[in-house]
Amino acid sequence: MMKFHSKPNVFVNELVLKVTDIDRSIKFYTKIMGLSILKKNGKEAILTADGFKPIVTLIEPEDVVPKLPKRTGLYHFAVLLPSRYHLGLFIKNLRDQWYPIIGGSNHGVSEAVYLEDPDGNGIEVYRDVDTDKWSRIGDRINMISEPLDYDQLIAEAGENKWGNTPLNTIIGHIHLHVGDLDLAKKFYSDGLGFHLTMEAGTSAIFLSSGGYHHHIGLNVWNGRNAEPLPDNSVGMKYYSIVFPDKDTRENTVENLLNLGYEVINEGNEVFTKDPSSNLIKLTVQDNGEIKLR
Repeated sequence: MMKFHSKPNVFVNELVLKVTDIDRSIKFYTKIMGLSILKKNGKEAILTADGFKPIVTLIEPEDVVPKLPKRTGLYHFAVLLPSRYHLGLFIKNLRDQWYPIIGGSNHGVSEAVYLEDPDGNGIEVYRDVDTDKWSRIGDRINMISEPLDYDQLIAEAGENKWGNTPLNTIIGHIHLHVGDLDLAKKFYSDGLGFHLTMEAGTSAIFLSSGGYHHHIGLNVWNGRNAEPLPDNSVGMKYYSIVFPDKDTRENTVENLLNLGYEVINEGNEVFTKDPSSNLIKLTVQDNGEIKLR
């Protein structure tokens, strides 16, 4: 499935999370999730799957407060494992560690399990089903929610144990709470160029690049016209979208400005905000330089 997370597609590749206790969060993301510390400095830590590319950066602000309910922001970020076998290993580890699962589903296009980190940041861990088994209607993709067969997945893992995440583990997609679905759809489709793949009634939509089931999920499940979280709240600081080249990013930035959206330049870094104030870093490619935020 790496073809959906490489050139010429546009996709999510990492995010920065604010937490209340950096050491507690590091323990969760290493022991439960299987990520490794790439770099740590005081109250900041970069975590990786392959020892090179950041996936999640954790920050403990001095004045951080617990996440308030019914706000916009992160619903979950989704960690994509390379196979069903690895998903079985992960679920087996959750069972062995007695770590609570929020839910699990067979979505037709994927199999997924849902949990939260110690601060309530939502996480999906999933594997993709072969694309020839996806249910398509024209340019739309039909995603379902059927029970997940936990026993079969654990059986597929055999006697093996979960250790570190596989080296080719990536962020597969991100799902956000927004306050207005129509405004969000216009921003992500007209502004950033993602294509609508599915609508879940009038409360959620899914968008992608290159025919994937979704790189971006958006919902109003925290309430229409929900307000953003305060800056010092637990939750997502920003997430990053990768463009195939600088020209594509520059054209997108110009398009965003022409449509009246905010673009923020901080040194060599470029950010924008969706209409619900979810902050997005617009990147081109990983040049190997590791920086703490």
